[in-house]
Amino acid sequence: MFLYLFHDTVPEDPQLDNAHTLKGETETLRLFEALTPLETSVDSRSAYQVIDSSGNLTGGYAVMNNIPVSEDKREAFEERFLGRARRVEEMPGFGGIRVLRPLQGDTYIVLTMWKDEASFTSWQDSEAYNHAHRQRHSEEGLGSKRPEIFARTPFITTYTVETPDGGHTGRS
Repeated sequence: MFLYLFHDTVPEDPQLDNAHTLKGETETLRLFEALTPLETSVDSRSAYQVIDSSGNLTGGYAVMNNIPVSEDKREAFEERFLGRARRVEEMPGFGGIRVLRPLQGDTYIVLTMWKDEASFTSWQDSEAYNHAHRQRHSEEGLGSKRPEIFARTPFITTYTVETPDGGHTGRS
């Protein structure tokens, strides 16, 4: 599976009419998911291979954990991340998750979709979140055990989501 994030204009292609609009504080993205690589001309900086997924890309709030990974540490990062606790899927308001490997560049993205911002905040405040991130600052955690795994400091971006018809997807 592949996911495309368009920062500028979307290439003219009828299948891209179903892209979601993600509106952030400083940027607007168009998100499109496909089972196979697009045949249309696409800037490869916009293309990601989905290496892990659960749920659907539904919800009114999107969170992207952008993780720059050193070239020689990609395999270790992927192995570690694919062994995640998978507790997020149990949370109320969870829509879906995609772990994205960049086809160009070094920044992986962990995309989660939520019913709304309150659902995401509840996840961050939950025992399940603490369990999923319990090794973050331990010897077993990526950041402390392998600080060289990160090419730069990871960062989070958040967006409200609109459906292709212009409506919000986070309706109750």
